[in-house]
Amino acid sequence: MRTQIIHIQKWAQPKAPTEADLYTQMVSEGLAPYKWRSDPQDIFPAHDHPYEKVIIVIEGSITFGFPIEGEPTTLLPGDRLNLPRGIMHNAVAGKNGVVCLEAQRPV
Repeated sequence: MRTQIIHIQKWAQPKAPTEADLYTQMVSEGLAPYKWRSDPQDIFPAHDHPYEKVIIVIEGSITFGFPIEGEPTTLLPGDRLNLPRGIMHNAVAGKNGVVCLEAQRPV
């Protein structure tokens, strides 16, 4: 049984990772990542998903809010969010937009 804990992992290296490195990392975990991008300041209203969502930022930034669970957090290149299914969240793309790799892990 999976826990309902939001896991945020900040990139700890001084140099940002490459898209290829991040893609390889996700595939090695058995994920099937796809790339998406969003324009500056795009807003994603509060919603949830019936699956675990894994997001890693490639370029730009995005701020996720968790209206029920806790404080907002901004993800930068290399930062990762593992979001359990059913967790209400919203998001706003940064001032330069955002490019991410995302994958879904079935529950």
